[in-house]
Amino acid sequence: MATGLARGAHAKGKKIAFGDGIKIRWDHHSHEVFKWNPNIAAPGRERDSCVEWIPFFKGHRIYNRQDGDRWIWNMDFSPTPGEIYLDDIERKHGKRYGSGFIIIEPQSAPWKSVAANKDWGRSKYQEVTNRLKAEGYKVHQFLSDKGSPPLSGVSPLRTESFRDAISILANASMYIGSEGGLHHAAAAVGIPAVVLFGGFIPPKVTGYPTHANLTGGAEACGSLKPCQHCRRAMEAISVDEVVEEALERL
Repeated sequence: MATGLARGAHAKGKKIAFGDGIKIRWDHHSHEVFKWNPNIAAPGRERDSCVEWIPFFKGHRIYNRQDGDRWIWNMDFSPTPGEIYLDDIERKHGKRYGSGFIIIEPQSAPWKSVAANKDWGRSKYQEVTNRLKAEGYKVHQFLSDKGSPPLSGVSPLRTESFRDAISILANASMYIGSEGGLHHAAAAVGIPAVVLFGGFIPPKVTGYPTHANLTGGAEACGSLKPCQHCRRAMEAISVDEVVEEALERL
């Protein structure tokens, strides 16, 4: 999302500094995501004359604020698709599994307290996989140490890093999964997606109009704890709806 905020800065002779106006504040993901990006100022470049500050960093994300056990969403915010700058080696390596496949991800960061509110259920993802394979599509799933076990019938793809996963994703025809890093990556590499939002985050705030953003008809509550509202929202999203949205875009 930060790379979307910085889009076009270099063409104007600027670099965007993400921080508090004094110090550029990157987290442990920043170096990997911002690599080669000419629009973004790295830590140590705070005093460069071309720097423009945006107060977007861990603990201050602009699109939300915490109020007790829930997020309050900034409905005036909408994301711009980001940019990932891959070098020639990364692009070539990303083609090792071919192209034209679907990436499906049945898990959403299980280590986070909100994971239950974004969980559609493995059995539903399995049914989507089965139906898309019956239509003749190749369905793959990223395999990583933190990822969920592969669904039955998918081809698990071992990745070396998040950048490596993005280089592979750039060769896919679609992403299907919950709101999160991979749906932002899908927007950044320009592929369609079916994103299961449910009732936690509003698509207005973190979704993209080029994707099918499914909420189950719910308003986003932002609960940081498992809640029945979010469970009902996910249950309201049917397998038929996901498959129909996927086939329309494929």
